[in-house]
Amino acid sequence: MFGYISINKPELKVRDFDTYHAFYCGLCHTLGDRLGWTSRLTLTYDMTFLAILLDSLYEETEEKRSLRCPVRPWQCPPAILCPATRYAADMNVLLAFYNLADDWKDDHRTDSRIRLSLLKNKLPGIRSRWPRQAKAVTRYVHDLHQCEQADVRDPDLAARLTGTMLGEIFVRQEDCWSDRLRGMGSALGRFIYLMDAYEDLPMDLIHGSYNPWKYMPEKTMESDSRILLTMMMTECCHAFEQLPILRNAGILRNVLYSGVWTAYERVLKTRLKTEETHHDGSL
Repeated sequence: MFGYISINKPELKVRDFDTYHAFYCGLCHTLGDRLGWTSRLTLTYDMTFLAILLDSLYEETEEKRSLRCPVRPWQCPPAILCPATRYAADMNVLLAFYNLADDWKDDHRTDSRIRLSLLKNKLPGIRSRWPRQAKAVTRYVHDLHQCEQADVRDPDLAARLTGTMLGEIFVRQEDCWSDRLRGMGSALGRFIYLMDAYEDLPMDLIHGSYNPWKYMPEKTMESDSRILLTMMMTECCHAFEQLPILRNAGILRNVLYSGVWTAYERVLKTRLKTEETHHDGSL
């Protein structure tokens, strides 16, 4: 369920890309320092976006340091460390744990089970620091399972569960910006769910797995999906534009207005290729 909320690099200024990469590196180092080196395996662009969003909204004090990269130890790229990267690190591990648990339930992959065991001991601390967010994720996992068991046909109904959960993740603390952050996270969560289901549709049809898109008319699938996804992002962008954000606004707008659609085009291309491959293989 991760990987759709990223930048469109060719459309981003060099200075903004450097800042984005510094947040990404900062989140990586925060994961390692705060939750152990294995938690770095959960690093996502989605939570990098959240870190930039919250840091830019609250304009908190940033610490900029050149830190040795664990993947390329001969490099010491700039990294931004701040309260938002610490929060995003906790949410990254929280979401990754339940995402891996879902993968294990679906396909019993050994790597999912190993990574689950490595993250399990990190959860008590995260739950104690962020009880509301942890409760929202736990409730989401339960409700989504019920939705799948009931074979709910309405894509938006299933997507709203993800939206409700991510809305709580976007709200670090209750304040005057909570409603707008919650609305933004809710719309983005629905977008992520629908995008993920859209990408998984060919394989879900093959394996008989739950996917609300399978009940949509095949002839209008592409147009219907784009309309629904556009509605979600319109709502998300409307909530974003109501926030008084100046710092890193170019990066955030690049993701919301361009990056997510770059991801959509990638998903569409991959999905059509998968369908074509399966069709050719069945001839």
